[in-house]
Amino acid sequence: MKLLFILGTRPDAIKLAPVIQEARKHKKIKIYICLTGQHRHMLDQVVNFFGIRPDFDLNLMEPNQNLFDITSKAILKLGDIIKKVNPDWVIVQGDTTTTFVGALCAFYNKTKIAHVEAGLRTYNKFSPFPEEINRTLTTQLADIHFAPTKKAEKSLLKENIEKKKIFITGNTGIDALFYTLDKIKSIPRNKFAGSLKNIDFSKKILLVTGHRRESFGKPFQEICLGLKQIAREFPNLEIVYPVHLNPNVRKTVFQILSKVNNMHLIEPLNYPSFVWLMKNSYLILTDSGGVQEEAPSIKKPVIVMRNVSERMEGIEEGIAKLIGTKKSDIVNSVSGLLKDSKQYSKMITAKNPYGNGKASPIIIRELLNA
Repeated sequence: MKLLFILGTRPDAIKLAPVIQEARKHKKIKIYICLTGQHRHMLDQVVNFFGIRPDFDLNLMEPNQNLFDITSKAILKLGDIIKKVNPDWVIVQGDTTTTFVGALCAFYNKTKIAHVEAGLRTYNKFSPFPEEINRTLTTQLADIHFAPTKKAEKSLLKENIEKKKIFITGNTGIDALFYTLDKIKSIPRNKFAGSLKNIDFSKKILLVTGHRRESFGKPFQEICLGLKQIAREFPNLEIVYPVHLNPNVRKTVFQILSKVNNMHLIEPLNYPSFVWLMKNSYLILTDSGGVQEEAPSIKKPVIVMRNVSERMEGIEEGIAKLIGTKKSDIVNSVSGLLKDSKQYSKMITAKNPYGNGKASPIIIRELLNA
Protein backbone atom coordinates (compact mmCIF):
# COMPACT_ATOMS: atom_id res chain seq x y z
CA MET A 1 0.00 0.00 0.00
CA LYS A 2 1.24 3.48 -0.93
CA LEU A 3 0.28 6.44 1.25
CA LEU A 4 0.92 10.05 0.24
CA PHE A 5 0.76 12.50 3.16
CA ILE A 6 0.25 16.13 2.14
CA LEU A 7 1.00 18.80 4.75
CA GLY A 8 1.64 22.50 4.59
CA THR A 9 1.37 24.16 8.00
CA ARG A 10 2.63 23.62 11.52
CA PRO A 11 -0.70 22.10 12.71
CA ASP A 12 -0.71 19.76 9.69
CA ALA A 13 2.76 18.52 10.61
CA ILE A 14 2.04 18.16 14.34
CA LYS A 15 -1.13 16.17 13.77
CA LEU A 16 0.12 13.99 10.91
CA ALA A 17 3.54 13.24 12.43
CA PRO A 18 2.25 10.50 14.77
CA VAL A 19 0.25 8.96 11.92
CA ILE A 20 3.39 8.89 9.79
CA GLN A 21 5.34 7.36 12.69
CA GLU A 22 2.68 4.67 13.08
CA ALA A 23 2.64 3.92 9.34
CA ARG A 24 6.41 3.37 9.42
CA LYS A 25 5.87 0.36 11.69
CA HIS A 26 4.13 -1.57 8.91
CA LYS A 27 6.17 -3.28 6.21
CA LYS A 28 3.15 -3.36 3.91
CA ILE A 29 3.06 0.44 3.75
CA LYS A 30 5.22 2.63 1.53
CA ILE A 31 5.16 6.26 2.67
CA TYR A 32 5.54 9.39 0.59
CA ILE A 33 5.51 12.85 2.16
CA CYS A 34 4.82 16.11 0.36
CA LEU A 35 5.26 19.51 1.99
CA THR A 36 3.56 22.45 0.33
CA GLY A 37 5.47 24.90 2.51
CA GLN A 38 2.35 27.00 3.07
CA HIS A 39 3.96 28.06 6.37
CA ARG A 40 7.68 27.70 5.77
CA HIS A 41 9.56 28.51 8.96
CA MET A 42 6.95 27.23 11.42
CA LEU A 43 6.45 24.05 9.38
CA ASP A 44 10.17 23.27 9.20
CA GLN A 45 10.55 23.40 12.99
CA VAL A 46 7.98 20.65 13.48
CA VAL A 47 9.18 18.53 10.56
CA ASN A 48 12.70 18.51 11.99
CA PHE A 49 11.57 17.67 15.54
CA PHE A 50 9.50 14.67 14.45
CA GLY A 51 12.08 13.45 11.95
CA ILE A 52 9.84 13.81 8.91
CA ARG A 53 11.83 13.59 5.70
CA PRO A 54 9.83 14.92 2.75
CA ASP A 55 9.98 13.30 -0.66
CA PHE A 56 8.61 16.47 -2.23
CA ASP A 57 8.70 20.11 -1.13
CA LEU A 58 6.72 22.67 -3.13
CA ASN A 59 8.13 25.59 -1.10
CA LEU A 60 5.09 27.79 -1.78
CA MET A 61 5.69 30.34 0.96
CA GLU A 62 6.18 33.93 -0.23
CA PRO A 63 5.97 37.24 1.63
CA ASN A 64 2.44 38.64 1.88
CA GLN A 65 0.93 35.73 -0.04
CA ASN A 66 -2.86 35.47 -0.13
CA LEU A 67 -5.29 32.60 -0.49
CA PHE A 68 -5.43 32.98 -4.28
CA ASP A 69 -1.65 32.60 -4.50
CA ILE A 70 -1.49 29.53 -2.25
CA THR A 71 -4.42 27.76 -3.86
CA SER A 72 -3.43 28.28 -7.48
CA LYS A 73 0.22 27.35 -7.02
CA ALA A 74 -0.58 24.29 -4.93
CA ILE A 75 -3.10 22.95 -7.44
CA LEU A 76 -0.66 23.19 -10.32
CA LYS A 77 2.16 21.45 -8.45
CA LEU A 78 0.29 18.84 -6.42
CA GLY A 79 -1.41 17.36 -9.46
CA ASP A 80 1.92 16.32 -10.96
CA ILE A 81 3.12 14.76 -7.69
CA ILE A 82 -0.02 12.70 -7.20
CA LYS A 83 0.24 11.41 -10.76
CA LYS A 84 3.91 10.56 -10.24
CA VAL A 85 3.42 8.68 -6.95
CA ASN A 86 0.07 7.17 -7.88
CA PRO A 87 -0.75 6.38 -4.22
CA ASP A 88 -3.52 4.16 -2.93
CA TRP A 89 -4.50 6.91 -0.50
CA VAL A 90 -3.83 10.63 -0.18
CA ILE A 91 -3.96 11.65 3.47
CA VAL A 92 -4.81 15.20 4.50
CA GLN A 93 -5.46 16.69 7.93
CA GLY A 94 -7.76 19.32 9.32
CA ASP A 95 -8.80 22.45 7.51
CA THR A 96 -5.91 24.33 5.93
CA THR A 97 -5.77 25.44 2.31
CA THR A 98 -3.24 22.65 1.78
CA THR A 99 -5.84 20.19 3.10
CA PHE A 100 -8.54 21.25 0.66
CA VAL A 101 -6.25 21.56 -2.35
CA GLY A 102 -4.60 18.21 -1.59
CA ALA A 103 -8.01 16.54 -1.49
CA LEU A 104 -9.14 18.29 -4.66
CA CYS A 105 -6.06 17.22 -6.60
CA ALA A 106 -6.46 13.64 -5.37
CA PHE A 107 -10.08 13.70 -6.53
CA TYR A 108 -9.02 14.97 -9.97
CA ASN A 109 -6.64 11.99 -10.15
CA LYS A 110 -9.39 9.60 -8.94
CA THR A 111 -7.23 8.72 -5.91
CA LYS A 112 -8.87 7.78 -2.60
CA ILE A 113 -8.76 10.43 0.11
CA ALA A 114 -8.45 9.98 3.88
CA HIS A 115 -9.36 12.99 6.00
CA VAL A 116 -7.82 13.13 9.48
CA GLU A 117 -9.67 15.37 11.99
CA ALA A 118 -12.88 15.27 9.97
CA GLY A 119 -16.27 16.63 10.98
CA LEU A 120 -15.42 19.82 12.90
CA ARG A 121 -18.04 22.50 12.22
CA THR A 122 -19.18 25.97 13.27
CA TYR A 123 -21.74 26.24 10.43
CA ASN A 124 -20.51 29.78 9.78
CA LYS A 125 -18.55 29.84 6.54
CA PHE A 126 -16.62 32.94 7.54
CA SER A 127 -15.61 31.77 11.02
CA PRO A 128 -13.04 30.40 11.01
CA PHE A 129 -12.07 31.79 7.62
CA PRO A 130 -11.18 30.02 5.35
CA GLU A 131 -10.98 26.87 7.48
CA GLU A 132 -14.71 26.17 7.79
CA ILE A 133 -15.16 25.91 4.02
CA ASN A 134 -11.84 24.07 3.57
CA ARG A 135 -12.93 21.25 5.85
CA THR A 136 -16.52 21.19 4.59
CA LEU A 137 -15.38 20.80 0.99
CA THR A 138 -12.78 18.22 2.00
CA THR A 139 -15.58 16.17 3.59
CA GLN A 140 -17.39 16.05 0.25
CA LEU A 141 -14.24 14.81 -1.48
CA ALA A 142 -13.02 12.28 1.12
CA ASP A 143 -13.58 8.52 0.97
CA ILE A 144 -12.87 7.83 4.65
CA HIS A 145 -13.35 10.19 7.58
CA PHE A 146 -11.37 10.02 10.83
CA ALA A 147 -13.49 11.99 13.29
CA PRO A 148 -11.79 12.97 16.56
CA THR A 149 -14.99 12.94 18.66
CA LYS A 150 -18.57 11.72 18.75
CA LYS A 151 -19.76 15.27 18.09
CA ALA A 152 -17.65 15.40 14.91
CA GLU A 153 -19.17 12.09 13.80
CA LYS A 154 -22.67 13.51 14.32
CA SER A 155 -21.83 16.47 12.09
CA LEU A 156 -20.71 14.12 9.32
CA LEU A 157 -23.83 11.97 9.64
CA LYS A 158 -25.93 15.13 9.47
CA GLU A 159 -24.28 15.80 6.10
CA ASN A 160 -25.26 12.34 4.82
CA ILE A 161 -21.81 10.76 5.13
CA GLU A 162 -22.23 6.99 5.46
CA LYS A 163 -21.60 5.75 8.99
CA LYS A 164 -19.42 2.90 7.71
CA LYS A 165 -17.00 5.50 6.29
CA ILE A 166 -16.57 7.32 9.63
CA PHE A 167 -14.22 6.23 12.42
CA ILE A 168 -13.97 7.96 15.80
CA THR A 169 -10.29 8.07 16.71
CA GLY A 170 -9.56 10.87 19.15
CA ASN A 171 -7.38 13.71 17.96
CA THR A 172 -3.89 12.89 16.66
CA GLY A 173 -2.70 16.15 18.23
CA ILE A 174 -2.92 14.41 21.61
CA ASP A 175 -0.71 11.61 20.24
CA ALA A 176 1.83 14.27 19.24
CA LEU A 177 1.57 16.01 22.59
CA PHE A 178 2.26 12.84 24.61
CA TYR A 179 5.21 12.00 22.34
CA THR A 180 6.61 15.51 22.91
CA LEU A 181 6.05 15.50 26.68
CA ASP A 182 7.98 12.24 26.85
CA LYS A 183 10.84 13.70 24.78
CA ILE A 184 11.21 16.91 26.76
CA LYS A 185 11.32 15.11 30.13
CA SER A 186 15.01 14.42 29.56
CA ILE A 187 15.83 18.00 28.47
CA PRO A 188 17.12 20.27 31.27
CA ARG A 189 14.64 22.92 32.41
CA ASN A 190 17.17 25.73 31.92
CA LYS A 191 17.37 24.99 28.19
CA PHE A 192 13.76 26.09 27.79
CA ALA A 193 13.76 28.81 30.43
CA GLY A 194 16.97 30.17 28.94
CA SER A 195 15.32 30.71 25.57
CA LEU A 196 12.52 32.67 27.25
CA LYS A 197 14.62 35.55 28.51
CA ASN A 198 13.46 37.93 31.21
CA ILE A 199 10.38 35.86 32.10
CA ASP A 200 10.02 35.17 35.81
CA PHE A 201 8.68 31.61 36.06
CA SER A 202 8.26 31.93 39.82
CA LYS A 203 5.19 34.06 39.00
CA LYS A 204 1.94 33.00 37.36
CA ILE A 205 2.25 32.81 33.58
CA LEU A 206 -0.58 33.80 31.23
CA LEU A 207 0.19 32.27 27.84
CA VAL A 208 -1.43 34.01 24.87
CA THR A 209 -1.72 32.97 21.24
CA GLY A 210 -3.79 34.66 18.53
CA HIS A 211 -3.75 34.44 14.76
CA ARG A 212 -7.25 33.95 13.27
CA ARG A 213 -7.97 35.78 10.02
CA GLU A 214 -11.52 36.62 11.11
CA SER A 215 -10.03 38.57 14.04
CA PHE A 216 -7.84 40.85 11.91
CA GLY A 217 -8.58 44.54 12.44
CA LYS A 218 -10.93 45.70 15.22
CA PRO A 219 -11.20 42.32 17.03
CA PHE A 220 -7.41 42.10 17.36
CA GLN A 221 -7.32 45.65 18.69
CA GLU A 222 -9.89 44.64 21.32
CA ILE A 223 -7.80 41.58 22.24
CA CYS A 224 -4.66 43.66 22.66
CA LEU A 225 -6.41 46.38 24.65
CA GLY A 226 -7.80 43.67 26.92
CA LEU A 227 -4.32 42.24 27.46
CA LYS A 228 -2.99 45.72 28.20
CA GLN A 229 -5.59 46.22 30.93
CA ILE A 230 -4.94 42.76 32.41
CA ALA A 231 -1.22 43.55 32.57
CA ARG A 232 -1.92 46.75 34.49
CA GLU A 233 -4.42 45.18 36.89
CA PHE A 234 -2.12 42.22 37.64
CA PRO A 235 1.45 43.60 37.72
CA ASN A 236 2.79 40.35 39.22
CA LEU A 237 1.43 38.33 36.31
CA GLU A 238 3.84 37.44 33.52
CA ILE A 239 2.07 37.57 30.13
CA VAL A 240 3.89 35.67 27.39
CA TYR A 241 2.74 36.09 23.80
CA PRO A 242 4.59 34.25 21.00
CA VAL A 243 3.50 36.54 18.17
CA HIS A 244 2.41 34.91 14.92
CA LEU A 245 4.45 35.84 11.84
CA ASN A 246 1.45 37.17 9.89
CA PRO A 247 1.97 40.95 9.48
CA ASN A 248 -1.73 41.58 10.15
CA VAL A 249 -1.18 40.16 13.63
CA ARG A 250 2.24 41.63 14.35
CA LYS A 251 1.40 45.22 13.42
CA THR A 252 -1.48 45.48 15.90
CA VAL A 253 0.20 43.49 18.68
CA PHE A 254 3.45 45.45 18.68
CA GLN A 255 1.69 48.79 18.25
CA ILE A 256 -0.45 48.32 21.37
CA LEU A 257 1.59 46.01 23.62
CA SER A 258 5.29 46.60 22.98
CA LYS A 259 5.74 49.02 25.91
CA VAL A 260 3.77 47.12 28.54
CA ASN A 261 6.10 46.16 31.41
CA ASN A 262 4.99 42.61 32.23
CA MET A 263 4.17 41.74 28.63
CA HIS A 264 6.68 39.49 26.83
CA LEU A 265 6.22 39.60 23.07
CA ILE A 266 8.43 36.84 21.71
CA GLU A 267 8.99 35.14 18.38
CA PRO A 268 7.06 31.93 17.62
CA LEU A 269 8.54 28.98 19.50
CA ASN A 270 9.42 25.58 18.13
CA TYR A 271 6.90 22.91 19.11
CA PRO A 272 8.76 21.29 22.05
CA SER A 273 9.49 24.72 23.55
CA PHE A 274 5.85 25.70 23.19
CA VAL A 275 4.70 22.51 24.87
CA TRP A 276 7.13 23.22 27.73
CA LEU A 277 5.74 26.75 28.02
CA MET A 278 2.15 25.44 28.08
CA LYS A 279 3.09 23.00 30.81
CA ASN A 280 4.64 25.81 32.88
CA SER A 281 1.79 28.28 32.39
CA TYR A 282 -1.03 28.95 34.82
CA LEU A 283 -3.68 29.92 32.29
CA ILE A 284 -3.98 30.01 28.49
CA LEU A 285 -5.76 32.64 26.40
CA THR A 286 -5.99 31.57 22.77
CA ASP A 287 -7.87 31.28 19.48
CA SER A 288 -5.93 28.15 18.49
CA GLY A 289 -7.76 24.88 17.92
CA GLY A 290 -4.71 22.77 18.68
CA VAL A 291 -4.08 24.49 22.00
CA GLN A 292 -7.72 23.90 23.01
CA GLU A 293 -7.19 20.18 22.40
CA GLU A 294 -3.80 19.92 24.08
CA ALA A 295 -4.29 22.00 27.23
CA PRO A 296 -6.76 19.65 28.98
CA SER A 297 -4.16 16.87 28.89
CA ILE A 298 -1.78 19.02 30.94
CA LYS A 299 -4.55 20.42 33.16
CA LYS A 300 -4.49 24.02 31.97
CA PRO A 301 -7.70 26.08 31.72
CA VAL A 302 -8.30 27.68 28.33
CA ILE A 303 -10.09 30.93 27.53
CA VAL A 304 -11.06 30.92 23.85
CA MET A 305 -11.07 34.28 22.07
CA ARG A 306 -13.60 33.44 19.38
CA ASN A 307 -17.31 34.01 18.84
CA VAL A 308 -17.97 30.47 17.63
CA SER A 309 -16.02 27.25 17.98
CA GLU A 310 -15.88 23.91 16.19
CA ARG A 311 -14.42 22.42 19.38
CA MET A 312 -17.34 22.67 21.77
CA GLU A 313 -16.47 19.45 23.61
CA GLY A 314 -13.95 21.17 25.88
CA ILE A 315 -16.35 24.03 26.58
CA GLU A 316 -19.14 21.59 27.44
CA GLU A 317 -16.79 19.63 29.73
CA GLY A 318 -15.79 22.85 31.50
CA ILE A 319 -12.06 22.87 30.70
CA ALA A 320 -12.49 25.82 28.31
CA LYS A 321 -14.56 29.03 28.12
CA LEU A 322 -15.71 30.63 24.85
CA ILE A 323 -15.74 34.40 25.32
CA GLY A 324 -15.34 36.20 21.98
CA THR A 325 -12.94 39.07 21.34
CA LYS A 326 -14.40 42.00 23.28
CA LYS A 327 -11.99 43.74 25.63
CA SER A 328 -14.35 43.65 28.62
CA ASP A 329 -15.10 39.93 28.24
CA ILE A 330 -11.41 39.07 27.99
CA VAL A 331 -10.55 41.12 31.07
CA ASN A 332 -13.42 39.71 33.12
CA SER A 333 -12.73 36.09 32.18
CA VAL A 334 -9.01 36.22 32.91
CA SER A 335 -9.55 38.20 36.12
CA GLY A 336 -12.12 35.69 37.31
CA LEU A 337 -9.78 32.74 36.96
CA LEU A 338 -6.86 34.59 38.52
CA LYS A 339 -8.93 35.63 41.56
CA ASP A 340 -11.21 32.63 42.06
CA SER A 341 -9.26 29.49 42.98
CA LYS A 342 -12.44 27.38 43.16
CA GLN A 343 -13.37 28.28 39.59
CA TYR A 344 -9.82 27.50 38.48
CA SER A 345 -9.74 24.14 40.30
CA LYS A 346 -13.07 23.13 38.79
CA MET A 347 -11.76 23.73 35.28
CA ILE A 348 -8.53 21.75 35.68
CA THR A 349 -10.32 18.69 37.04
CA ALA A 350 -12.41 18.34 33.87
CA LYS A 351 -11.47 15.47 31.58
CA ASN A 352 -9.98 15.84 28.12
CA PRO A 353 -12.71 15.02 25.57
CA TYR A 354 -10.32 15.07 22.62
CA GLY A 355 -8.62 11.72 22.99
CA ASN A 356 -6.17 9.53 24.87
CA GLY A 357 -3.14 9.65 22.58
CA LYS A 358 -4.00 6.47 20.66
CA ALA A 359 -5.62 7.88 17.52
CA SER A 360 -2.83 7.05 15.06
CA PRO A 361 -2.93 3.23 15.39
CA ILE A 362 -6.68 3.32 14.73
CA ILE A 363 -6.18 5.38 11.58
CA ILE A 364 -3.50 3.10 10.13
CA ARG A 365 -5.47 -0.02 11.06
CA GLU A 366 -8.55 1.21 9.23
CA LEU A 367 -6.56 2.25 6.17
CA LEU A 368 -5.05 -1.23 6.00
CA ASN A 369 -8.51 -2.76 6.27
CA ALA A 370 -10.18 -0.39 3.81
